[in-house]
Amino acid sequence: MKPSSHPPTTYPFPHHNLKHSSSKHEGGKLITGSPLGRSTWEPIQTKTRNSITRTLGLINGAQNLSTTLYIHNSTAPPSPTSTHNPSLFTFTPHLNPNASDCVYKLQKLKEYLDSPPPLTIPPSYEKLTTKLGSATLPSLTVPCTTPLESLFKGTLFYNMFQDSSGLWYGDYGGPLFLNCGLIICWYIFKEEDILGEDEIIMLKHYLKVHKQNDGGWGTHIEGGSTMFGTVMCYVGLRLLGASRTELEDSRKFIIDNGTATCTSSWAKFYLCVLGVMKWESHNSTPIEMMLLPDWFPFGPGRMWCHSRMVYVPMAWLYCKRYVYEKADDDEIIKQLREELYGEGEYEKIDWKKARTTVAPMDNYSPVTYMMSFVMYLLSFYESMEVFKPLRKYLRERAFKRAEAYLIAEELQTNYICIGPVNKILNMIISRDDKNRFERHKERIKDYLWVAEDGLKMQGYNGSQCWDASFYAQALHESGMARVYPENVERLYSFLEGTQILSTPLSANSPAMFYEDYKERVKAFRHVSLGGWPFSTSAHGWPISDCTGEGLKAILALRPYVEEGVEAGRLTKMTDSRIFNAVNVILTLQNCDGGFATYENQRGFKWFEWLNPSEVFGDIMIDYSYVECSMASLTALSDFKVLYPDHRSDEIETALRRGKGFIKSLQRRDGSWYGSWACCFCYGTWFGVEGLVACGEGGSENVLRAMDFLKSKQCENGGWGEDFRSCYNKSYSPTGAERYGDSQGACVINTAWALLALIKGGEGDSDSVERGIQYLMKRQLSTGDWPQEGISGVFNRSCGITYTSYRNVFPIWALGRFRQWKERDTTNTLRFSTNLS
Repeated sequence: MKPSSHPPTTYPFPHHNLKHSSSKHEGGKLITGSPLGRSTWEPIQTKTRNSITRTLGLINGAQNLSTTLYIHNSTAPPSPTSTHNPSLFTFTPHLNPNASDCVYKLQKLKEYLDSPPPLTIPPSYEKLTTKLGSATLPSLTVPCTTPLESLFKGTLFYNMFQDSSGLWYGDYGGPLFLNCGLIICWYIFKEEDILGEDEIIMLKHYLKVHKQNDGGWGTHIEGGSTMFGTVMCYVGLRLLGASRTELEDSRKFIIDNGTATCTSSWAKFYLCVLGVMKWESHNSTPIEMMLLPDWFPFGPGRMWCHSRMVYVPMAWLYCKRYVYEKADDDEIIKQLREELYGEGEYEKIDWKKARTTVAPMDNYSPVTYMMSFVMYLLSFYESMEVFKPLRKYLRERAFKRAEAYLIAEELQTNYICIGPVNKILNMIISRDDKNRFERHKERIKDYLWVAEDGLKMQGYNGSQCWDASFYAQALHESGMARVYPENVERLYSFLEGTQILSTPLSANSPAMFYEDYKERVKAFRHVSLGGWPFSTSAHGWPISDCTGEGLKAILALRPYVEEGVEAGRLTKMTDSRIFNAVNVILTLQNCDGGFATYENQRGFKWFEWLNPSEVFGDIMIDYSYVECSMASLTALSDFKVLYPDHRSDEIETALRRGKGFIKSLQRRDGSWYGSWACCFCYGTWFGVEGLVACGEGGSENVLRAMDFLKSKQCENGGWGEDFRSCYNKSYSPTGAERYGDSQGACVINTAWALLALIKGGEGDSDSVERGIQYLMKRQLSTGDWPQEGISGVFNRSCGITYTSYRNVFPIWALGRFRQWKERDTTNTLRFSTNLS
């Protein structure tokens, strides 16, 4: 059977209408649950790291922030000049549940003002610096009147928040269910190294401010209440010390919607581990799947790596029937057994029946008849005594195979793990191995982030490399790379040091052992050497689009850092390292011509019929995506210009096949669906970029994309979508009206649309002119842009935050517009030095 080429263009299962978050508030003040009133936090960059990461030299980009809590009495607020003025961190989720990263940015601003970095502004920009403030600080009173002024002010503002390591940190939170896994792990082991007192207070605060008016929580911060989100957050708060009384409306929501027996399978799993649900309620997840041979049509190695990395430790804990050892004697656990199901009901529940009960609000991907039949067969295998000797024999072997696999994951990722879910599960499994467990604990902080809504567990250990790669290209294309040489050198240094297994220190780490072909096969891993990650080098998982964007960023910055390389301030990116990156990209192309995320597509379309999650869509195999394909193809195209003789035939073939794949994904209306952000403006930008790079500028496909984008432009010149576009796979009918402006436009979608239109040859069009004016009008006096709705998404149904997007993409769009206007007759960029 031919592998699936891409997810279906319309979701084959029914879905409910997404509700908007409406968190409780009192006059716009924070709800702290404390008589002391508002709370503020200051994250402080940790100056020392544990011995493990120091030895490996893999601290580059790690978001390890130790947190100090400052509580102010509301009757005696600090002076307005105080660094810790609570008014600076006011969070009003009823207006917008998305935090703006004020906590981190105010901290970095203080550092910047206390010790401004040296800046070398070219003389031709003196007029701009005089008008808009200074070389180091934007004016808050002088408005921008031209796109160039807006571009300059935007970059000046954003550059203030660059870390000394060269990157920009930011919030990558949003999914609410992730916090509960961390809380359960902390509660089971009761170790302050996992969560300290300050972190517990901030985490409680985070969960409370995202509670909705009906008492529930969404799966993510913008989603309507779900049983998945509500059960997880309710349990999390109770474990953190919240009383039953203050959560009475949440308990009522759970009971009214069928009790915790109607939550999704992932939530049931965590409840079983904690001991507030019996394992009989969970469908069989056999660890024996680790013994399936490579030639077998279905197996863990053929699954999407994120699903594989979650379901293997899930299977381990299920087959061990792991339960918190003190559950039966723990008073909170006893109370939760009553609260989640009703008084006196816990021992009466038909737990086997609960396996198949799920509330409609959680049932985004209903379990298919095929999967139900498989579950029935597995339950028969699990329960029959006749199979007991066989189960014992197979599981002993499977546990050994799984243990080796989990250890390989931990060593390849320096105990970060691919994501927060398997991070916690692997940590629970490793409890009896002191060395492994201690190393896991040391990496918990990599996942934690503090913003004005509190402390959260992020969806990854950050988006550092991804964000930095885009900004590098924005600086290059806008001409601003020449204006900020110090920032560019730091940015280059970060990207150079983030290439996987490519620095002397990372090449000597334990992860390098698994780059051997035989070891990679055992661990189901693709080649890693030379790729770029989404976050940090220590994370160790290369991704096709991250490698593509990282390579493009390095190639774009090389002309600006030659002096630094020659002077020894910077490390030269050798040709061999560039070639390694190209090798990663070329080997990731699928048979359909497209590119998936981490690995080649190894499974088949019918795998999706075996999706057991209920809450997520299209998770079973690594599909080819327009985003991954564009990033890979444009990187190959840029590389080909500089290295025309290296694997030229392979690259030409890859470009031709990739072009065909991108065309095949285009929808009838001219758009592309964006799988990793909201949504059609994003996907269409990637589609257009990819086709133009493959020589399709002006083609019928590109023209259709131009028409689509123009048809979605709002009267005020902007574009806008919200999370519903992703969830429903159709353009949001009211745009971004909820968290954008009154016409449904927003900054980020406008920037994506402009990038696509200008790349498609529409730089002189009225649509582009109006869009540029919209970005200028929406820019704040500081040079920042407002935080609007959630911009990222994964697995169709879960939103995720990228706070950097509101700066990076408007800057890039303004820069591309500048490039278009200052091009010469040969369409070659020539940046003017006449700024009058």
